Amino acid sequence: MHSQNPVGDPSHATHATHATHAPSATRAEVWRYIFAGLSASLVSIGLARFGFTPLIPELIHQHWFSTSSVIYLGAANLAGYLIGALIARPIGGRIGNQRALRLMMLLITLTFLACAFPLSLAWYFVWRLLSGVAGGVVMVLVAGTILPHVPPASRGRASGAIFLGLGLGIAATGTLIPLLLGMGLRVTWIGLAVLSAVLSAASWFAWPPVQGHKSAAATAHPAPRHVTTANWRIKLLFGQYALMAASAVAPMVFLVDYISRGLGMGTEYGALFWVLYGVGAIVGPPLYGWVADKAGAQNGMALFSVVQVAMLVGVYQSDNHLLLGLYTLVIGMFAPGMVPLAVARVHELLPHHPVQQNLVWSRATVFSAALMALAAYGFSALFNLVHGQHRLMFLGAAVMVLIALLAEFARLADPAGTCQAA
Repeated sequence: MHSQNPVGDPSHATHATHATHAPSATRAEVWRYIFAGLSASLVSIGLARFGFTPLIPELIHQHWFSTSSVIYLGAANLAGYLIGALIARPIGGRIGNQRALRLMMLLITLTFLACAFPLSLAWYFVWRLLSGVAGGVVMVLVAGTILPHVPPASRGRASGAIFLGLGLGIAATGTLIPLLLGMGLRVTWIGLAVLSAVLSAASWFAWPPVQGHKSAAATAHPAPRHVTTANWRIKLLFGQYALMAASAVAPMVFLVDYISRGLGMGTEYGALFWVLYGVGAIVGPPLYGWVADKAGAQNGMALFSVVQVAMLVGVYQSDNHLLLGLYTLVIGMFAPGMVPLAVARVHELLPHHPVQQNLVWSRATVFSAALMALAAYGFSALFNLVHGQHRLMFLGAAVMVLIALLAEFARLADPAGTCQAA
């Protein structure tokens, strides 16, 4: 059976193994590899990106930066994410995926320490940008480094477990940050650095071994590069995934601030809602992956897009705290859940061509990172333009998901929804 490595970079020709010729990993080794991947996604996205959200009200209240500056600092991570997605494959090809992933986790630890000292807006921007760069590298490389060592029948669940780190990081920041804030904002950043350092150390030797031979996956199915750009269904996936990812920016950046300041409920309630968001983020990857297995990734994308539009419109319209909590829980599933869903869609479009899957996933990540960065600065500008009306941010996010959903009607022209590489 040919390896299907859904996430990562084609540099696995020299830096990773595949299921056919790689030494068989024991069950314990597979779980160790998954722990390493989960730790990387937890640190790089769960903490480094989503950990900033519950800190936004305190950064403003304690006058570290102005409201507009804090919002733009939140967007800096997403700009860095685009850079990281672009340079991930070259870095992995030069120094090896395992070494790159370790270095990115160390870099994120350093950015947490640097953010404990608000020397200037430029200083903060650079470190928030670097945290995004590290996150982009991890997102492109992490699963592709691990999944070739996982039995093919278990790769969907393994992918969900790896990206479960996103939800665990969100939940951790929602519970840990309020406790740390009682000791001060600087202590909070240092506490995040300590947690990141602990996870980096715990996973340091848990990564799969580097293999020196050329992957047979690269030679058994040398699918032509034109497939990734010529097929309209792949282009459609790029657009849909990018819109879905960009729509997640609004709740990611504005949700806690909306609850805390927009509705006047205070920082504690903002943190509580962030925990609900985190619980949803924990449920999202395994749930979305299960639906992709049962109903198909394409149908899953349509289903969850409908649900997400309804939830975002609900936040726009409702003042009921219980309903807002429910909406927050469901919205939290979307950001991490759509990642394994998009990976599964790549498998549907390019079955039996793992090298092409790697390349398509890398490009999909770049497209989504670009639109997320644009959306972050667009939402920030809109927020200032409308004088802090949070509700419009959620409405804008709903429109983005709706566009992605409407694009799905294009599949009626090709009901099979697959393309075979020549």
